[in-house]
Amino acid sequence: MQLAQGGLYGRAQGGDVVACGARKRARRIRQNTIARGRFGRYRRSVPVDYSSSDDDNGRWLGFEHRPDDIVISTRSKTGTTWVQMICALLVFQRPELPGPLVALSPWLDRRTVPRDVVWEELAAQRHRRFIKTHTPLDGLPLAAGVTYIVTGRHPLDTAVSLYHHSANIDRARLSALTGRPSEGIPDGMSLRDWLRWWIAQDVTPCESLDSLPGIVHHVTDAWHQTDHRVVMVHYDDLLADLEGEMRRLADALGIEIASDLWPELVAAARFEGMAARRDDLVPDSQGVLKDKGRFFRGGRSGEGLVLLTSEDRAHYETRIDRLAVVDDVRRWLHGGRRAVGSTR
Repeated sequence: MQLAQGGLYGRAQGGDVVACGARKRARRIRQNTIARGRFGRYRRSVPVDYSSSDDDNGRWLGFEHRPDDIVISTRSKTGTTWVQMICALLVFQRPELPGPLVALSPWLDRRTVPRDVVWEELAAQRHRRFIKTHTPLDGLPLAAGVTYIVTGRHPLDTAVSLYHHSANIDRARLSALTGRPSEGIPDGMSLRDWLRWWIAQDVTPCESLDSLPGIVHHVTDAWHQTDHRVVMVHYDDLLADLEGEMRRLADALGIEIASDLWPELVAAARFEGMAARRDDLVPDSQGVLKDKGRFFRGGRSGEGLVLLTSEDRAHYETRIDRLAVVDDVRRWLHGGRRAVGSTR
């Protein structure tokens, strides 16, 4: 199987190839397609190419799944490590894990470790596997029996966390590991100015998955996936009812937990407990982060919105309107399951 480029924003060329194309063409397709709300129209059996300087989702091609695999598909800073930890606690059913989280739940598409090394590590695992990816579902070769967990968070809160996370990355070290240039936020740019720039950024998910269009696409694509088992988990729902969300995930994964184990498992998944165990939980075994302690920065919701003026907020809503997010997805993205009344 080969990767196609473009997905939602692409155009079929030469049979089963969907090309991302030039920016102008992608914009025209986006305007013509998203304005009508037809998310998923360009879905193909060939995964979309979302490769970047840091990640390569082509590393999934040919990977041998097990029927009970769990794939955690997230946008950056939407609760990835939190959900990985929850899965680890449910799989091993004890608060003390048998190894670092990064080894128990490898990031398959990360370029910093050779693909064959990651594949071998996963093949050697005897526990139920839970694998991390920052690739949307339309960029993965979806497999029968696999459960796909897709996370979401208010886009503005995600953007705030992205700003702080970018400042904590050692770009020289990352470039040395990937062999590719790595660019961060310009020095001296304030959080408020960057947030305004991020809202206005006019790109496709192919160009930047951590953009507002990328975040919207990742969630929308998963929301409309009906051919495979998908579980949606929102950051705000984890904050509001951690035990309830953990129990919901356990049910979705077919994992039975003895009633007397729940209190200690939930305690181990709380944010403050995870921050105290950062050496075992932070996804950085190769020294890419300047300070592991800054990885668990705060976990608050609502930070992005309070930074914006009324004019900024109106601009944000206009951008969301232009992306033509369907009502249920829009409410879920900004408020979780309680805002939608969804059981997904």
